[in-house]
Amino acid sequence: MSDIASSSARKLEPFLLMAKSAKGAAAAKLIQDATSAPGVFVFAELLEVNNIQELATNPQHAPFLELLKLFSYGNYDEYKAHKDALPPLNANQLIKLKNLSIVSLSSKSRILPYAHLKTYLDIGTMRELEDLIIDAMYQDVLRGRLDQKEQQLEVEYTMGRDLRPGQLEEILAALKDWSQSTAQVIAALDTKLLQIDAHVAQQKLNQETFILQRNEVLHDIASSNNKHRKRGGGGGGQNDESEMMDIDSSGPSAMNMDAGGGSHAGVGFFGSMLSDPWKKKKPTAHGQQGIGSSGGGNAPSNTRKRNRG
Repeated sequence: MSDIASSSARKLEPFLLMAKSAKGAAAAKLIQDATSAPGVFVFAELLEVNNIQELATNPQHAPFLELLKLFSYGNYDEYKAHKDALPPLNANQLIKLKNLSIVSLSSKSRILPYAHLKTYLDIGTMRELEDLIIDAMYQDVLRGRLDQKEQQLEVEYTMGRDLRPGQLEEILAALKDWSQSTAQVIAALDTKLLQIDAHVAQQKLNQETFILQRNEVLHDIASSNNKHRKRGGGGGGQNDESEMMDIDSSGPSAMNMDAGGGSHAGVGFFGSMLSDPWKKKKPTAHGQQGIGSSGGGNAPSNTRKRNRG
């Protein structure tokens, strides 16, 4: 039981004690006092008392029993519909019934527009409506927020009200339907989870198979490359050796074997140059340097010319 309901039940206890001995007009007066008392919002226990139920047999006091039923599980709209058959309400009873009517409306919607509340509760001004809602909040009948910008009441929490006759069976039926629907949803979720687990297991198996096949392919490629390297490495050694032999055979001795003596001439020319690279070339008769020799016919002719002079 919530704090609001327990507080209301405690405040109802004095009326329950008096109801055990009150009959007729006293019981009717007890109903008027209980419905007007501050902080009393639940009346189911008082309604079940035998002396209160006996009022239904008395036409004069029966309207008070109907008034107690109205405060127990009715609303202001029902009061307007049966106003002539009910005792008149004082100011405290009117405010309490309107507060209880807001609780009933919030069970259908947590957002209550001001315009709808004003029409439903016969309230003329916005200030009067907000004062009524604030009073309900102070009484712990409901908790919420007044949204003046959007012109609406946002309900966060309300007290529980008494059940109408037959309403308990409706609630049990609704709970049974909800339980069945919940069981179906849970079964569907379990099936889906099993499908997901099977899918994940299959994906894992596929991945392991792929990795195994990939490793086999990589191993085959590596083995094939190793075989090609071994075959290519042996042939390469023989080719290098033959190339080295060809290079050795093409040395100076091979140059001497060239036709036409070209190689000998080349060697003689460079040999003479290397033998005395600083040897000056003597001028010829025409004032030119000789190329091939330092002696020969030119030397005697020069000597003869000097002697003649």
